[in-house]
Amino acid sequence: MSNTLYCIKYLILFLLLSLQSKGQNVELFNHISNEVITIPSKVLNEERQIYIHVPKRESASPNKTFPVLYLLDGENHFHILSAYIDYLSYYEIIPPIIVVGIISKDRRKDLTPTKSTIDYFGKIDSTYKTSGGNEHFFQFMQSELIPYIETNYKAGSYKIFAGHSFGGITTINCMFTHPDMFNAYIAISPSLWWDNKYILKLAENKLTKSAYLDKIIFYSTGNEGINEQNSFHTDVLKFDSLIVNRTPKGLLYKYKCYPEESHMSEPIVAYYDALRFIYQDWKPPLKK
Repeated sequence: MSNTLYCIKYLILFLLLSLQSKGQNVELFNHISNEVITIPSKVLNEERQIYIHVPKRESASPNKTFPVLYLLDGENHFHILSAYIDYLSYYEIIPPIIVVGIISKDRRKDLTPTKSTIDYFGKIDSTYKTSGGNEHFFQFMQSELIPYIETNYKAGSYKIFAGHSFGGITTINCMFTHPDMFNAYIAISPSLWWDNKYILKLAENKLTKSAYLDKIIFYSTGNEGINEQNSFHTDVLKFDSLIVNRTPKGLLYKYKCYPEESHMSEPIVAYYDALRFIYQDWKPPLKK
């Protein structure tokens, strides 16, 4: 064996032993604890599966309560959000948060505010025939899901509502029509094109400088037609313009565009930025 090869092998062994030694003195932050429950809903007349992430490290404290983030499309984004929150809260960048991932059997029904069978391209699409169930879905959350979480978990009073695409217009619709349900909203690439721009028209009616809306909202877009300036991107820009020019008293907002991200990759980065924005002024409690 040459001296050079011997030295390389010795160096690798030394590094591995050093890392192992350091690793023995470092507490890992991987404390994710997830549950899957089923709620029989009288409002929806069906059973609804729910994913729940509980902050593990602080849960033993008898009087400790946590903010709750209610997440639409939980089957897609629940694990991403749970991992972000566990990591960031471990290093005291944000507080520990309970994550409630809601699974939709029919997202077109749950996550659209009005009944319409017209798709993004202006053509009739029969798969949208069940649309328009937002209000019914809000009733389920308000009368069944939220009370269940607040009864069975250490849920505090601060609540966040988060969604992507159709989920994005659902969170915005909720902010305008049921403002007492949540404190903060996340709308990732909201599908504002829906039903002849229904939510944009709602925003135009609701957003006034004289109104009072003590809420936080983060909204974003990816590269959906950003170069062609098509309806998807320009609709969100119009929504942003309405908020900027008619900011109600108390409303804290942020819009962010991710030109390098697609409609489906954007949530990975946008949800992280949304959490940082909502908790930008948060400070960890002083340790006794």
